[in-house]
Amino acid sequence: MERIKTENTTLLTAEKKPAQKFNYINHLKVLMTVLVVLHHSFITYGAPGSWYFQQKTHLLGALFPMTVFVATNQSFFMGFFFFLSALFIAPSYQKKGTAKFLADRLKRLGIPLAFYSLVLSPILNYIVEHYGYGQHHSFMEYMSGYHHWIDLGVMWFVAALLIFNLVYLAYKNIPALNFNIKLNFPSNKQLLIGGLALGFLSFLARLIWPTGWVLAPLGFQLGYFPQYIVLFVLGIIASNNNWLNQLNLNQGKLMRTGALLMVLLVLPVIFILFLILKFPGNYFNGGWNPVALSYALWEQIAGVMIMAAMLCIAKFKWNSATPFMNGLSANAFAVYIFHPLVLISLSLLVKSWDVNPVIKLAVVAPAAVAGSFLLAGLLRKIPFVRSVI
Repeated sequence: MERIKTENTTLLTAEKKPAQKFNYINHLKVLMTVLVVLHHSFITYGAPGSWYFQQKTHLLGALFPMTVFVATNQSFFMGFFFFLSALFIAPSYQKKGTAKFLADRLKRLGIPLAFYSLVLSPILNYIVEHYGYGQHHSFMEYMSGYHHWIDLGVMWFVAALLIFNLVYLAYKNIPALNFNIKLNFPSNKQLLIGGLALGFLSFLARLIWPTGWVLAPLGFQLGYFPQYIVLFVLGIIASNNNWLNQLNLNQGKLMRTGALLMVLLVLPVIFILFLILKFPGNYFNGGWNPVALSYALWEQIAGVMIMAAMLCIAKFKWNSATPFMNGLSANAFAVYIFHPLVLISLSLLVKSWDVNPVIKLAVVAPAAVAGSFLLAGLLRKIPFVRSVI
């Protein structure tokens, strides 16, 4: 069995073939990272969700598309991150073995987690308190009463990924559980059934953990975790069964059409019916009600369609490597870690600007994306930082 090496990892092929390029996987990670920055920018200025600092618009004409944007993102982007990350776990484990794999995971995931919680998070909280909400005390005074030393913020994803990696490691070292699942890339029918199943699982999970409920101090919103767990497992199955070699452009185009219908037609219909029938606003979060069920089903079916469309289309349309995209890809993880610092700083900088928050969003969002990549590039010039992230 031959290994095909890419810039960042190794993929296994079932038989010897000419080397294939998997640049599109790195490109998709860049796109997901950009969406994370935009997602938090939209929440800053009016979309549903929580963030360090917010100045929300009350302009209804803006709130609806902003809500659709973050709802669409939430349907797939973090789950897709888990899938894309899991694609490379099995090859990495096979190459390094248990001890080196564990050491590598603790270095590349554990060190950033500790840095964010112990260093970056206190700084972020201080600048928001001081410059955002006018609490005029020095940094040392603030730190003397600081008690939130386990504050993962956006790094909840990294914490979950580390836990999932450790579970995989345990699985590989328990012979009775160590088996491979043979499964081809899902057909259109299987994708739809999978989306429905994930929707029902999410609905049931949110009976216990409604969206917005956070498991402190890890920051896990368990109402979304059925998707995250399933997609992580599917990423490993995909790697073991060469799914990347089975992607079909026509299937991707069909899934794209379905995803557009789900986002542009079905979701607005759900919102309109919600308003007409005057359901309570918290029904979207979960509970035994038709809003929670319909939204969970929409979310997971749309998410599956979007992910399948992106994978299939990117393989055939976005697989060319360029120095620019290679640079963005190399810095993507650092962007994920440090984008809160850039976004918060920019939003505080324009806090007193006397315009509607929608205008601020139009300025801050692209600046936050560009600034985060610039900062990441500068930080990764430091040898130790580069060796970790």
